[in-house]
Amino acid sequence: MSEAPETLRYCHCESCKKLSGGAATVNGRVPSKAIRILEGEELLQTFEPPGGSGKTFCLACGSNLFGGGWPESETCSVRATAIDDPFDARPSAHIFVRSLAAWETLPDDGLERFETTSG
Repeated sequence: MSEAPETLRYCHCESCKKLSGGAATVNGRVPSKAIRILEGEELLQTFEPPGGSGKTFCLACGSNLFGGGWPESETCSVRATAIDDPFDARPSAHIFVRSLAAWETLPDDGLERFETTSG
């Protein structure tokens, strides 16, 4: 990535919960053009759930790499777990909290909360 994310957000939407196998994904927004695939581009597969945006995975290891319509969209979500280099961004919000499961509770972490997206 030529640009590090300025902030991270926890996404609790239905598709992020399913693809993470947990309560949320942690994502940083960056311009799609800031992402350059150095090798293995042929191993990337994108899935677009009904009513959602594309999610891109590695076919070799199953890693969930990008969301938000990469590479076609102007900006995209990069999964924090896909970033190898250290960066300073910290979570600033919980988005799609309307999709919290009955078993989920959000921590009292002082972060903003949005029913859908924060924009």
